[in-house]
Amino acid sequence: MVEVEGGTVRDNNSHFGRPTVISAFGGHRITYLFAGAMTAMVYYVLLGLGLLAFEDGVPYLFLVVVSHLMTVVIVYPWYRLVVFRDSGYSWPAGYLRFYVVGLSFLAASVVGVPLLVELAGVPIMVAQGMVIVTSPPLSYAINRAWVFRDRGKV
Repeated sequence: MVEVEGGTVRDNNSHFGRPTVISAFGGHRITYLFAGAMTAMVYYVLLGLGLLAFEDGVPYLFLVVVSHLMTVVIVYPWYRLVVFRDSGYSWPAGYLRFYVVGLSFLAASVVGVPLLVELAGVPIMVAQGMVIVTSPPLSYAINRAWVFRDRGKV
């Protein structure tokens, strides 16, 4: 069992002390995994609601794009404040960098989902899940090295 005391623990990955409870659970890799799961859940809920609400009235690729945009707006604060603990950039500049990374994964969805849906007959939500499974390791590396890098070490 892990004892958690009040206060903070400083490490080389943060400008600020991070609560010991986060450190006790493995630092930002664990919070990143949680954030990734949260991001996927938010995205799936938004996409699923969009598909249910609009059925065949709106192209599913439009819903993929809109759900992605809404998800990035919703989850960015969690990544900035909890996972990577600031980036040294202003909120708007950090968000733009975060969204640029997100655009590469949106592109993967816009290409991959139709291929799986139209050519292989895979349901939309399953196809999107298949595309998303490949993104977390690459997304972590890009976000850590570019979006939320410690500008003091550059």
